[in-house]
Amino acid sequence: MSIIVAGIHTGIGKTVCSAILCQKLGYDYFKPVQAGDLEQTDSIFVRNTVTNPNCIIHTEIYKLQIPASPHYAAEQEGIEIIKENFLLPETKNNIIIETAGGVMSPLSANLLNLDLIEHFGFPTILVSQNYLGSINHTLLSFEALKSRNINILGIVFNGMVVPASEEYILGYTNLKMLFRLPEFKNINSNTITDFCTTLKIDF
Repeated sequence: MSIIVAGIHTGIGKTVCSAILCQKLGYDYFKPVQAGDLEQTDSIFVRNTVTNPNCIIHTEIYKLQIPASPHYAAEQEGIEIIKENFLLPETKNNIIIETAGGVMSPLSANLLNLDLIEHFGFPTILVSQNYLGSINHTLLSFEALKSRNINILGIVFNGMVVPASEEYILGYTNLKMLFRLPEFKNINSNTITDFCTTLKIDF
């Protein structure tokens, strides 16, 4: 079962979550769109931190120079992001597909991450992080996914623990908390491997 890793926001732990899933499950990794940081992409991060030999890192479909929303970066660089170009890489393995930005982040004038998630059609994990406003962002992301009848496997909470927020989110959505990402001081292959040794995932 291939899985999409989506987030309530940008920079909230999708790539670390993806690396952990690839390490634990031995899945391939695929981030279709990368905007900015082309010398230190999320694909490079996963390649450097995942040691599971079954994991293959697939090349992005769109690699944009500008570290901005993909729709803006693509426009500035004269690139048109088209849904029909989003084809799955050839592999016999399951894949972790990481989106670029939040669920409703735009990839073009007529294409959102939500559309891309629906296009691929795989079950989705929603990554959330506790900050002021995160309940709103998490519930809005949940409602957006639900509006397209997307199968949400559960939520991964990243970072600081705020029980009141998490309890409300889980109660409202009736979703399972799959696991929690701690506030890692340093993230490397040893960190990922050690975390996965104690991790139990039940989809």
